[in-house]
Amino acid sequence: MAYLSLQGINKIYPNGFHAVHDFNLDIEKGEFIIFVGPSGCGKSTTLRMIAGLENISSGEFLIDGKRANEMGPREREIAMVFQSYALYPHMSVYDNMAFGLSLQGVDEDVIEKRVLDTARILGLTDYLDRKPRALSGGQRQRVAVGRAIIRKVGIFLMDEPLSNLDAKQRVTMRSEITDIHRKVGATTIYVTHDQTEAMTMADRIVVMKDGYIQQVGTPYDLYFKPVNVFVAGFIGEPPMNFVTSTVQNGSIQIGEATLSLAELLTPDVLASYEGKKMVFGFRPEAIELGNKSDSYVLNAEVELTELLGDNTNVYVDINGTKSILKVDPHNTPKMDTKIDFSIPYSAVYLFDGETENVIETTKKSY
Repeated sequence: MAYLSLQGINKIYPNGFHAVHDFNLDIEKGEFIIFVGPSGCGKSTTLRMIAGLENISSGEFLIDGKRANEMGPREREIAMVFQSYALYPHMSVYDNMAFGLSLQGVDEDVIEKRVLDTARILGLTDYLDRKPRALSGGQRQRVAVGRAIIRKVGIFLMDEPLSNLDAKQRVTMRSEITDIHRKVGATTIYVTHDQTEAMTMADRIVVMKDGYIQQVGTPYDLYFKPVNVFVAGFIGEPPMNFVTSTVQNGSIQIGEATLSLAELLTPDVLASYEGKKMVFGFRPEAIELGNKSDSYVLNAEVELTELLGDNTNVYVDINGTKSILKVDPHNTPKMDTKIDFSIPYSAVYLFDGETENVIETTKKSY
């Protein structure tokens, strides 16, 4: 296991493109950290700088307190699993896993023991004689993971390792990788654009956008305590609903409803936003159909419903604003009808209309 520290890391390419801005993060030994964000946000570039595959333009990268900026990939004792399996097609599973150790001159008896031990952890014992073409996508990915963990290094880096798998295989591999991490205990940094992977696997998540860190926190913190509109909209499926309105006389207008913000903000904060734009946010699953107490009540027209089994997604129009509601499948409203729905005060998020940063409210349930 290793402790990592990234201090003021920047990546600027020769053409002037600034891919990563002032990246600061301390990673504890044995942590499972996930970098998440849309394509082009800088997450893979940051991972490649940690691996030594990209030069760091400025800032300092430390491994166990030792500066690692100038270290080559091998000196960093890092194992990496790529998006493509990168297996040798002419080699058996056994030889694919053993190859790196053979290059290091490790004794054959030691190699055999480590391959068999690793195969047992990964459920590959019965496949050691097979070539990659005879394996499923999930099995090939396990071989790629096995080739990394067999080296017994302190740091594992994984760059979108599940993106080539189908939905069912991804669910299975998520739990398998999490289980492997618990057994091996190495510090793991994992890159994905899939927020479901991030939420289900990580100890902490780093949300990135346009090369900047937006928020670092546990899955719980990012879901229930987002710091801005981007994080609130990126984490969660379906995403959080947002309505922008101007504060007038301490209230905002959403559709036909006038909502008093005195229920959520202190008088001083509310007065500071008079005449300014504010973003009103609520998660699809936070609502209840009908009129409830201690809630804001909105009226909407049902445009589309999607039965998903355990719930129904209801797409509604609130006087020109589109939103998604998640409701009980046994109580799904009909399309082209008008409905009232309630949002508890404790489930409402408010964001500054200019900075898009969260505004602290007085009635959060957490």
